[in-house]
Amino acid sequence: MNDSRRSFIQAGVALLGLMALAPLKALAAIWNKPAFESTSVDGALAGLDAKSPQPSKDIVLSAPDLAENGAIVQIEVESRIPNTEAIAIISDKNPTPLIANFVFSEGVDPYVVTRIKMAETSELRAVVKAGGRYFMASRKVEVAVGGCG
Repeated sequence: MNDSRRSFIQAGVALLGLMALAPLKALAAIWNKPAFESTSVDGALAGLDAKSPQPSKDIVLSAPDLAENGAIVQIEVESRIPNTEAIAIISDKNPTPLIANFVFSEGVDPYVVTRIKMAETSELRAVVKAGGRYFMASRKVEVAVGGCG
């Protein structure tokens, strides 16, 4: 293979690599670092601008009463609140309580099923942003063996 062809291929591969990183840069721009790095529930809520979410029965938070392994706890969250924009999941006793923040486009059903890690028995919270206001549902989950550490 001649040198110019090799250089062309190397430049093309480098360009593809840079193009692949562009979405990561966009995600970094919307990453809520203060909320996710907070070591307290109040700090995580403040990072989300959700200082005092109101309790709501229109949020369905499903989680096991007893999680045998805190490294794999399946949860489901459904918001029946109109105009739901986001659902955040918080585990009070995790080293960094904010586990996830799912942002929804208009017209999408605000429903999440995921597996999370829980350090120990703790209050689990689902915080919903809807119409610029914040709402919350919570439940206690007993953890037999912790999964964060």
